[in-house]
Amino acid sequence: MKISASILATQLTSLSSHVPNFKQDSIDLIHLDVMDGNFVPQISFGEALCKEVKAMTKIPMDVHLMVEKPENHVAKYYELDPYCITFHLEKTDFPIRLAQEIKKSGTKVGVSINPGTTAQSLEPLLPYIDLALIMTVEPGFYGQKFVQNGLEKIRKVKELIGSYPIEIQVDGGVNETNIAELAKAGADICVVGAGLFKSGNPNDNGTMLKRLANSKH
Repeated sequence: MKISASILATQLTSLSSHVPNFKQDSIDLIHLDVMDGNFVPQISFGEALCKEVKAMTKIPMDVHLMVEKPENHVAKYYELDPYCITFHLEKTDFPIRLAQEIKKSGTKVGVSINPGTTAQSLEPLLPYIDLALIMTVEPGFYGQKFVQNGLEKIRKVKELIGSYPIEIQVDGGVNETNIAELAKAGADICVVGAGLFKSGNPNDNGTMLKRLANSKH
């Protein structure tokens, strides 16, 4: 299990005291929720802050574009040399073309689906993507509970992927109470916000979550 730390869950003004202390054996990726205030109600940050975060650490960036028309935004994030750039299937009319364009830049491609979007909608994209991000809360509303059909959807996506080399990422409501079940259902990467930052040390929390995830295998 890889842990992707959602920095939106901590104070952005305190990032310079947090991010340089992240240890890669506890936190594998840094999840950057780019929100434009259109696709989701909130505005978070854009490429300038992402660049600053990258300069603070060797941990790879995990870019999640929660924006309208992601094809107008992806190129701004290539210079981060991220682990992956993920866009929402619901927000582009040209997902295959966009996936090919991101791949051409040398970056892995992720496609995200909201709780109300079916697992089957990913099927035409499977030959073109490296990661499927399953939202287990509605995007843009921080601190929600994990949606009821979340585990079932992960299992369906796992089945759909079959032999394609695609990682499953889960975002929303992940914590110590459900990470073992998520791993069992097929999740490879969990985005964690409050579960890392709410109390205690993020590195210790990351190590503990990984241990719990591995306990189900």
